[in-house]
Amino acid sequence: MELPVWFEVGSLVVLVLILVGDLLLILKRPHIPSTKESTVWVVFYVCLALVFAGLLWVFAGHEYAGQFIAGWLTEYSLSIDNLFVFVLIMSQFAVPRRYQQEVLMVGIIIALVLRGLFILAGAAIIEQFSWVFFIFGAFLIWTAWRQAFPGADHDDEVKKESFLVRQLRRTVDISDHYDGAKIRTVVNGKKMFTPMIIVFVAIGMTDLLFAIDSIPAIFGITQNPFIVFTANLFALMGLRQLYFLLGDLLDRLKYLHYGIAFILAFIGVKLFFHAMHVNELPFINGGQHIEWAPEISTWTSLAVIVVSMVVATVASLIAAARERRAAPSVETPATPVEAADAVAQEKGTPPAVDGP
Repeated sequence: MELPVWFEVGSLVVLVLILVGDLLLILKRPHIPSTKESTVWVVFYVCLALVFAGLLWVFAGHEYAGQFIAGWLTEYSLSIDNLFVFVLIMSQFAVPRRYQQEVLMVGIIIALVLRGLFILAGAAIIEQFSWVFFIFGAFLIWTAWRQAFPGADHDDEVKKESFLVRQLRRTVDISDHYDGAKIRTVVNGKKMFTPMIIVFVAIGMTDLLFAIDSIPAIFGITQNPFIVFTANLFALMGLRQLYFLLGDLLDRLKYLHYGIAFILAFIGVKLFFHAMHVNELPFINGGQHIEWAPEISTWTSLAVIVVSMVVATVASLIAAARERRAAPSVETPATPVEAADAVAQEKGTPPAVDGP
């Protein structure tokens, strides 16, 4: 069963309208989302993805639905990893929390554009050269190793400004302070860029690197460009609210990168097996397909992805809870008024009054 063209076009139109509406909402009312608001939006986007998967099942069959869910979960887990870097960038450039929503939304739009270009390029390459699956598989296994064993302080690596950011500082005038979410401002009658331009460039470079990692991963699950793009779109939708919802919880997910590394390695191996099945390279098995290589099903991939993320998340939360229990409790020193009240309570006299 093939995907109906009307379903593909209609889905993209509706999803783009939702994304534009989300952007207009931010521009109209910049604010710091509450936990309740962030939770409602994240649940909405997750339910929307599940409804979309159900529609795929109805109109295209269970295989497409399974490919979408597996791809969406893979991209969602990689997007959560992306949030760690966003937190560091926001902290490094001291972006006011009130305007972080705009920064995140710009980052999401940049990510969508870059991933769309990578998806088109990847689909065209795969169509012409089946041996590219060997390259994708090797790249994902190397990425998994780098994810699990970075070999250096990841925070320090992120805080090192990219070549593009350093060149930007040298070539354009940048003010010392933000002017809301504006990119341009006027200082002493002179037009200058605000530090927001550097933040956008840093976010864009980060999105480019993550696109290079994520697109080969999802092509290991499905080669349908529509499924690949919608899985990326749903993974990025709600990422802004997830940033504010998770907050300090990100620091507690200390083993998440191991779960992501395992998923990338698994998909890398799956790509190798698929490359062996469609092999046309003359120096491998005489250019013939290698039939004995196992073909890993979509539902097996989905199970591995879910279990990996659940195990990594639960292990992280258990470790964080143990660390909190083991850490010595530090009592907050009492203020002079609180100390006086405590003494008065012991003596049975009225408490001190704070203020004149």
